[in-house]
Amino acid sequence: MSQRKTERQLNLVICLLATRRFLTAQEIRAIVPGYAEAESDAAFKRMFERDKKELRDSGIPVETGGGDVWSDEEGYRISRADYELPPIELRADEAAVLGLAARAWRHAALGEAAANALLKLRAAGVPVDGAAASDITPVLGTDEPAFLPIWQAVRDHRPVVFDYRKPDQTVSRRELEPWGVVNLRGRWYVAGFDRGRGERRVFRLGRIVGDVRVVTSGPAVRVPEDADVRSLVRGQRAEPEQTAVIRVRPDSAHALRRGARRIVPGEHSQTTPGWDRVEYPYADLAELVGEVAQFGDRVVVESPPEARAAVRDHLRAVAERAPEAEGTDEPATEQAPAPTVRRAAASAEQLRRLLMLVPYALSHDVRVSEVAEHFELPERQVLKDLSLLWMCGLPGYTPGDLIEVDLDAAESTGEIIIGNAETLAAPLRLTADEAASLIVGVDLLAEIAGADHSAALKSVGAKLRAAAGVGADRLTAAVDVRIELSDEVRRLQRRVEDALRGGQRVHLRYLAGYDDEVTERDVDPMRLVVQDGHPFLEGWCRLREGVRMFRLDRVLDLTVLPIAAEVPAHAGLRDLRAGVLQFSADDAFVTLELAPRARWVTEEYVCSGLRELPDGSLRVTLRTPAPAWARRLALRLGPHARVTAPLDLAERVRADAARAVAGYAGS
Repeated sequence: MSQRKTERQLNLVICLLATRRFLTAQEIRAIVPGYAEAESDAAFKRMFERDKKELRDSGIPVETGGGDVWSDEEGYRISRADYELPPIELRADEAAVLGLAARAWRHAALGEAAANALLKLRAAGVPVDGAAASDITPVLGTDEPAFLPIWQAVRDHRPVVFDYRKPDQTVSRRELEPWGVVNLRGRWYVAGFDRGRGERRVFRLGRIVGDVRVVTSGPAVRVPEDADVRSLVRGQRAEPEQTAVIRVRPDSAHALRRGARRIVPGEHSQTTPGWDRVEYPYADLAELVGEVAQFGDRVVVESPPEARAAVRDHLRAVAERAPEAEGTDEPATEQAPAPTVRRAAASAEQLRRLLMLVPYALSHDVRVSEVAEHFELPERQVLKDLSLLWMCGLPGYTPGDLIEVDLDAAESTGEIIIGNAETLAAPLRLTADEAASLIVGVDLLAEIAGADHSAALKSVGAKLRAAAGVGADRLTAAVDVRIELSDEVRRLQRRVEDALRGGQRVHLRYLAGYDDEVTERDVDPMRLVVQDGHPFLEGWCRLREGVRMFRLDRVLDLTVLPIAAEVPAHAGLRDLRAGVLQFSADDAFVTLELAPRARWVTEEYVCSGLRELPDGSLRVTLRTPAPAWARRLALRLGPHARVTAPLDLAERVRADAARAVAGYAGS
């Protein structure tokens, strides 16, 4: 059925593109093969209405206007001016950054849209290459299942209804008029008007529970002229208002030291390590308690008194927790599968493929294997697509009207040869999703790229917006990606870029993410990756003798060495489809029971085996190469979580907490 439907819709597109006047529905019924199968006028009307809607949903502008001059019946056609992709002329540097910008969505929800946009541009003669080697790789994650329906609601100006879990873990139903989506520090947020609260509100997509329902009836959402979704989302961030005075052991609690306003070194000796005094800003007492407690007896809060008491009580609750007699080691569970992106119906996908394939094949030497790889299809499906083309063409449908396809060449040598298809020679203009995916990628790259690319990014962004059309321009105005980097991190990024350009080795003083320790590393840079709002240097680490990722905000110092980088031939770039985090057979599995206030762990870390428990808590399994990090996490969570496996780790957490409580004796 889907093959016949695609054939009918493709013939409809060709017919409406070729006509110089509006054709009535009855004329179309008589001309286009497939509509004669309708058993009645009502069945034809339903079939034709569905086809029109699906064509318009695919970005094909079916226009309505005057039909038969002797009647009032409306007619239909497709204006070439609205159908065809406007000319876009890009310089070599602009084409290079555009191909790079499209990579941002490669492993995310709009990856297909970005890839299809590049194919259309290449069919139009724009020399973009989405796979060219580059020193910088932007990556946008859309792990939140709510992302795609929220994006579509913003695009189509439709309200949405969803259940939302607040930070205090209460869940409530929300009805929102979405104005835009913003990625801030690697997290997606939607801003809009909350109908139930009667206020402008911001919601983090990762806290939406269950499915998002897009309201398709009723009036469209109207975005106020003064609505600034960027400012609304950025305004959610609490600024530090208080300062805690903390005693810290030397060479420890480096994360606290990095955020300190002032550090006063203490008196230290080899036999009697002293304390450094750290003045640490904070806005939320509960967050401060966790940030301090994770370092156990290496840190003691001196003031304010309420902060000192809160940390002591937090640690005491862990130290005094009775062992769980029934606790047993639990088997490791498989990582939960990544959320899948909903795909359009097979016939709609096939039609879009053919409308992209024909102009591309007419202007390029292309092979079956290349098309299969681009669309992630088996080659036999590409051959089916080509055989369908052979049955389509101009009204009349005689051999001289039909599209010519050399199926023998496609099957024997893989070469795609198409002729007599001038009606479809021009590529279809970009859909709103396709244009927006490229423009947002350009904006992301502009946030992180160095001065070498700034002029090209600015000009290519302007050219894309000019060619995208009003709908895409409105959508991109409602989407923003912000990478908030400190001046120090931006300086480090520039040094990394210099080393990559010069092919030089770098020396790092690096604060390891899992271990509270600083290491010295010599690294041969391979590329700069920006993912989840953080820039990473990927390179060959000579200390670990392997490819490693180094987050730049954990680099304490970076020196470009006067030594040529020598990356071993066998060292390959990481596959980032699953994110920056990489798993190993030597990893440890840690099972936690999380109280409602600790559910944020599932938002920040990769968890598997999620299971709701009768008391409202959540059981999860974390996989880590560093059990010591899991101990710090358990101390940070305190009474809001407990380790259930392995049992020896749970005992060490209690012992750590007991030693830390001793530091607060007498208060």
